[in-house]
Amino acid sequence: MGALEGIRVIEFAEGVSGPYCARLFADFGADVVKVEAPEKGDEARAWGPFPGDVPHVEKSGTFQFLNTNKRGISLDVETPRGRELFLELLAGADALIENQHPRAMRQLGLDHASLAADFPDLVQISITPYGQTGPYSEWKGCDLNAFHFSGAGSRYCGRPDEMPLEHGTFSADFFGACTGATWGLAAILGRKRTGGGQLVDVSCAEAIAATFVGGQNIGGYVQDGRFDSRTGVGMPLAAPATIMPCKDGHVWMLALEPGQWKGLVKVIGNPEWAQAEIFEDMFMRGQNADAIYPLLEMWTLEHGKDEIMERCQAAGVPVTAVFTVPEAAAHPHLRERGYIVEIEHPLLGRLEYLGAPFKLPACPGGPSTHAPLLGQDNEAIYAALGLDAAMQDELRGEGVI
Repeated sequence: MGALEGIRVIEFAEGVSGPYCARLFADFGADVVKVEAPEKGDEARAWGPFPGDVPHVEKSGTFQFLNTNKRGISLDVETPRGRELFLELLAGADALIENQHPRAMRQLGLDHASLAADFPDLVQISITPYGQTGPYSEWKGCDLNAFHFSGAGSRYCGRPDEMPLEHGTFSADFFGACTGATWGLAAILGRKRTGGGQLVDVSCAEAIAATFVGGQNIGGYVQDGRFDSRTGVGMPLAAPATIMPCKDGHVWMLALEPGQWKGLVKVIGNPEWAQAEIFEDMFMRGQNADAIYPLLEMWTLEHGKDEIMERCQAAGVPVTAVFTVPEAAAHPHLRERGYIVEIEHPLLGRLEYLGAPFKLPACPGGPSTHAPLLGQDNEAIYAALGLDAAMQDELRGEGVI
């Protein structure tokens, strides 16, 4: 039994934030029905990457990752009959996950205010760049708009005296998705306490502001107007704390506390230079970083990153190899934990997927079925709503499904 067995979710979302939120439900046993527009489906179907770089509606790697364990139907919710069928789907649902523009949801009559009277126990998880209220709530935006609106672009990444750099793609969407899943589930389980369903209004910008920026900036800014900005590679005030080249790539080296520094010095052979007074504490080492880093680099370039990581770990020093994507995907640690799983796809064959990023040993979850083909479950789901084959053919001919 999945941990969320018995919970039914309707997903009316595309791209990253809503689908990944719904996947977190689906991977642990919730029955998630993904609703897509006929013919073109979720926009992520067009994103790729595709095998051989040949676009195909069923072969996008991004779409496959975001939509495991779901059932899927095609439905044009903008048509009167399509909207009626959508409302019938909601009648048996615990949650609606959507990341549509707030104005579009109001026009369709699918915003929380419109749905609450007919579906008092429904939890609506709305994930948008700016949230459902405020001056920017009506603005259009995507992941990078939300990320930089939070102030994170000023804090990360790049050198302090140069232009900011883009952060990893979809950071805001993924943080918004995890926020929506966490508090959406809380709202579902807490319905008796709150007297029914409610709106979970997730702003991806605020999720990033709280996690990327808030921890190290909000307190100082509120108290005395001080805040951190981009620092380039490593930490500017203490050392060693930076990325360093090695024989076969790079390592992230961190050895600030006395025990860490002594452990590192032991690992590299207790060289005479490490005994110098200017290297006694982490702040003095930071002030003399231009001297210490070339000396450390002479050692790191003689060793591989796995060897450096393992030897430092044994000495109590938090140094890690900077893995490439292929190296991480093939790493035995992840495979032994079952984080890399294989799933059969009717068009793509046997594929490797990332599993669930957390473990529930009593009721294991994670992906087990491939992302739905477009309209894959139309027949069964619409039959459950009372539509026989002839009625489905008629709606298909009208472009409703």
